[in-house]
Amino acid sequence: MDVVELSAVRRIVPELVETLQTRVQILHRIRLMQPVGRRALAAAMGITERVLRAEVEFLRRQGLLVFHPAGMSLSEPGYALLDQLEDVLAAVEGRSELAQRLSRVLRIPRVTVVQGDSDQESWVKDTLGLQAALLLREALTDGDVLAVTGGTTMSAVAEMMPSKGPWIAVKVVPARGGLGENVDIQSNTIAARLAKRLGGTSIMLHVPDQMSPETLEHLSSEPLVQERLQEVREATVIVHGIGDALTMARRRQLSREEQAVLRERGAVAEAFGYFFNEEGTPVHAMTTVGLRLEDLGQLRLVMAVAGGGSKARAIAAAAKGYRVDVLVTDEGAARGVLGMAREMDEEGS
Repeated sequence: MDVVELSAVRRIVPELVETLQTRVQILHRIRLMQPVGRRALAAAMGITERVLRAEVEFLRRQGLLVFHPAGMSLSEPGYALLDQLEDVLAAVEGRSELAQRLSRVLRIPRVTVVQGDSDQESWVKDTLGLQAALLLREALTDGDVLAVTGGTTMSAVAEMMPSKGPWIAVKVVPARGGLGENVDIQSNTIAARLAKRLGGTSIMLHVPDQMSPETLEHLSSEPLVQERLQEVREATVIVHGIGDALTMARRRQLSREEQAVLRERGAVAEAFGYFFNEEGTPVHAMTTVGLRLEDLGQLRLVMAVAGGGSKARAIAAAAKGYRVDVLVTDEGAARGVLGMAREMDEEGS
C-alpha cells in the first residue's frame, strides 16, 4: 500500500491509519527505552496500562516483541518492520513533505525530519540520535575516518547507534578538544562509544576546549598533539551538532566581554567552535585545536544533527555558513525554519 492509497483509506476508515500510527509509536518508544516494563512505557507515552496491555499483546502475537524479566524489547522482525514503516509513516504524517520543503529552503541535499519537538519532549532527542545513527551507519564504509563533536545531541547519536550489524573498519576521532565539559558529552567520550558500537577504533585529543593563543601555540608544537591533530584532519566524514550562539557561549564559559561581542555582531549559531550571524558569516572563532572551517571541503560527507524550535535560527544560519550534506532535525525546528523563510518572503513581496 503506497502513500496515496493510505490517504484514501484514511478518508473512509480513519481508525485504520490511527491504529497503525499508535502501534508504530509503541514499537518506536520500546526501541528507544528497551528493555522497558509496561508501567514505565505507559507513563512515557501518556496512555493507560490497560490500553497499552492490549496493544502490546497484539504486537507480541505478531512476533514483533520479546519479553525478558527486565522488560520488553523488539525482536529482529520488529526492528525490520519498524524500519520498513518509517518512510510510510513519515509520508502519512507530512514529515516527508516537510523535509522536502526544508531541503529546498536550506539547500541541503538530504533532510530527515523526525516526529516532535526536542524542546518539548526529551524522547525526541533520542529519536534524532537514532535516525542520525542509522543514516551514519548506512553511509560509512571501511577506511573512513569519522570526526564527531561533543554535546548532548551527539551523545544521543552514540547511545542510539545500533551495535548489531556488520563491523565497519572506521577510525572515530574527536573533531576538536573538549576537556572541561561534562565527560559524558565530551567529543573524546562520544568518539570512543561510537567506535565500540561500530566495531572500529578511536583516538583521544587531550586538549582544552578553549585556550589562549599562547597556550595553543605551545600545545600545537607538542609532537603527540601534532600527531593526533593530523589524524583528526584526515577525517572523511563528520557528524556534528548546531547550537544557539549565546547558549553555547555560556556553556563554553566565554567571558562576559566575549559574549557581549557576540551579541553586537549578531551571532545566532555555533558549530565546532565557530559562531555565525544570520547571514551565515563567521563572526567569532574559539581558540581551539581540531577541525577548522576550511577543512570541511575535503570531507566526503558533512552531517548535522539538531532539533527543537529554539534552534531554528541557528540551523538556518549554519546552513548558509558552510556545506551541509545531510541534516537530521525534528518537526519543531523544521516548522520554525520554514516559518522564518515565509516571513522573509512576505517582507520581500
